[in-house]
Amino acid sequence: MSSKSHEMDLCSGSLWKKIFVYSVPLMFTNILQVLFNMSDVAVVGKFAGAIALGAVGSTSILVTLFTGILLGLASGVNALTALHIGSKDDEGLKRTVHTAVIICLAGGILITVFGILFSHNILALMNTKDELIDGAVLYLRIYLLGMPALGLYNFGNAVLSAAGDTKRPLYYLAFAGVVNVILNLFFVIVCHLGVAGVALASMISQFISAFLILRALLTGKEKYCLRLSEIRFDKRKAVGILQIGIPSAFQYSLFAFANLFVQSSVNSFDHVLVEGNSAAANADPLVYDMMAAFYTACSSFIAQNFGARKKKRILQTYLICLFYSFITSLVLGVGIYLARYPFLYLFTSDKAVVEAGITRLSIMALSYSASAFMDASIAASRGLGKTAVPTFVVVMGSCVFRIIWIYTIFAYFHTIQSLYILYVFSWGITAIAENIYFFHVYRHTLTEKKELC
Repeated sequence: MSSKSHEMDLCSGSLWKKIFVYSVPLMFTNILQVLFNMSDVAVVGKFAGAIALGAVGSTSILVTLFTGILLGLASGVNALTALHIGSKDDEGLKRTVHTAVIICLAGGILITVFGILFSHNILALMNTKDELIDGAVLYLRIYLLGMPALGLYNFGNAVLSAAGDTKRPLYYLAFAGVVNVILNLFFVIVCHLGVAGVALASMISQFISAFLILRALLTGKEKYCLRLSEIRFDKRKAVGILQIGIPSAFQYSLFAFANLFVQSSVNSFDHVLVEGNSAAANADPLVYDMMAAFYTACSSFIAQNFGARKKKRILQTYLICLFYSFITSLVLGVGIYLARYPFLYLFTSDKAVVEAGITRLSIMALSYSASAFMDASIAASRGLGKTAVPTFVVVMGSCVFRIIWIYTIFAYFHTIQSLYILYVFSWGITAIAENIYFFHVYRHTLTEKKELC
C-alpha cells in the first residue's frame, strides 16, 4: 500500500463523513494517551508505594504545562501546513515543514534544559512535601529528557494530520504506548527503579514514537515529507508558525495556572471532598480528549479549505465539528454519570469518597457540552490563522474569570457546588465572545475576497 493512500482530501466530498472518519483515529490516539498515563500511575502506585505515587503525582501540573507548550507549537505547524496543502503552494509547504521541524526540536530542547536546571526550585515553590520532592525532581528530570522527542512526534503528527492522515500517528503511538507499559512493569517490578523506572519508560517510548513518525516523513514521497538536505530555517515561515503556536502554547500554560487556584479551593474542604474530587476528575480527560479530536479536525479542514478558497466549507466545517463535539460531550458526560458508581469505584473503595465524587459528576455531566461552543470556535479561528484575539478572550473568560469567581461567588457561598458551576459559566461567557470573533473574521474574509464566494 502506498503512503498516498493514507491521505485524505479535505477540500471535497461529504464533510459529515470525512470529518468523522478523520476524527475517529484522533479520538483513539487521545484516549490511548490517557490510558497509558493512567498505567504509569497505577504501576508506580501498586508496586513502588505511596511515596513514589505521591512524587509522580506532584509533577502532573508541570508535565501538563510543558507538554502543552509543545502541543501549542504543533498547532501552528498544523494550521500553516494545511493552508499550503489546500492552496497547492508546494514551495511554501516545503519551507514550512523544513522550518517547523527545527522549531519543534528546539522547543523540546529548551524545555529539557529549563526543566533539568530549575525543576527543584519550581517544585519547592509549589510547596511539594519534603518527603516527596526528591522523588519528584528525579522523575521530572528523567521524564523531561524525552521532550525533544515529544516535540518531534508532535511535529510529525501535525504535518500528517494536516494532510488528512490521522491513522499512522495512532499506530505509532499505540506501539510506543504498549512498549511504555511493558517497560514500566520491567523497570519497577524487576529492576526496582521506582519513580526513575516509570520516567525512563516514558522517555524511551517518546523516542520510539518520534522515530517511527520521522521515518514515515523521511521515507515518504509526498510533497510534505522531510528531506534532510532541505532542513533549513526560513524566517518568514517561522514567524507564521509562531504567530499561531505561541498564543496556543500560552493558552495551555495559563489553563494550568488557573487550575492551581481551583485545586487550592478544593483543598479548603475536608479530605473526603478532596479525594472525591480527584476520583471524579478522572472523567475530565476522557471527555475533553474525545472532544479534542473534532477541534483538530476543525482547524485542519478549515485551514485547507481556506487555502483552497472554498468559503462555504469553512462555515460548514465549523458547524459540523461543533455538533460532533457537543454530542460527544453530552453522551460521554451523561454516560459516565449513569455509570457513576462503577466508574468511581475504579479509583476508590471508600463509600463517602464515592458520594463526594458523585457531587462533581452530577454538575459536570451536562457542563462539559458548554465547552464545545468555546473550543470549536477557537479551533475555527486557528484554522483561519487567527490566535492572538481568541487567546486573549479565553484567558479573560476561562482563566481570569475563574479567579474572580473563586474570590467572590465561591468565597461568599463556600460550597463545593458553587465551585464546580464556575466551569459552565466561564465556558459559556467565553464561548459567546469567541463565536462573535470567529463570525466577524469569517465575514471580513468574505468581504475581502468576494471573488472566492
